[in-house]
Amino acid sequence: MKVYTKTGDSGETSLFGGARVRKDALRIEAYGTVDELNSALGVARSMKPNQEIDVIIARLQENLFVLGADLATPLSKESANPPRIDTSHIEHLEKIIDSLEPRLQPLTTFILPGGSPIAAHLHAARAVCRRAERLVVKLSHEQNIGSSPLVYLNRLSDLLFVLARFANHLNGVQETPWMSR
Repeated sequence: MKVYTKTGDSGETSLFGGARVRKDALRIEAYGTVDELNSALGVARSMKPNQEIDVIIARLQENLFVLGADLATPLSKESANPPRIDTSHIEHLEKIIDSLEPRLQPLTTFILPGGSPIAAHLHAARAVCRRAERLVVKLSHEQNIGSSPLVYLNRLSDLLFVLARFANHLNGVQETPWMSR
């Protein structure tokens, strides 16, 4: 199978279910940003985090493929039978957050993104996640996408923040508090 199909040469692409849309359509922007987030997490994994963090990121990457398929498939196209993000995915994120937070010092101020290389990459991934979330919010006002994709991205950005803090903790790197000037 060839990598190039030439079907997108005119600036259109296919959704799951077969509908053709412009490549700059909001739905494409949304799942394209989810793909960008997945790549950002791949960069984070390339930093060789400890095994606990690596396992978490690997699972997140798998679930982002599910989210991408979900966003690429209009709800009216159930015949395409795509995987969908659901409450079990969201609960999994919450479980991870609940397991990591007690291992961290409570926050008393805002912190600047950064620290160890892995934490810095996780903070950058969190920013991409927030952008994806904003696009999904916008998409949800135009089309019925269900509530789970939006909730998932909101919770994922929380997890990425906690995971970045956890990476700094494991690496003995102090977080930098934000000081208003």
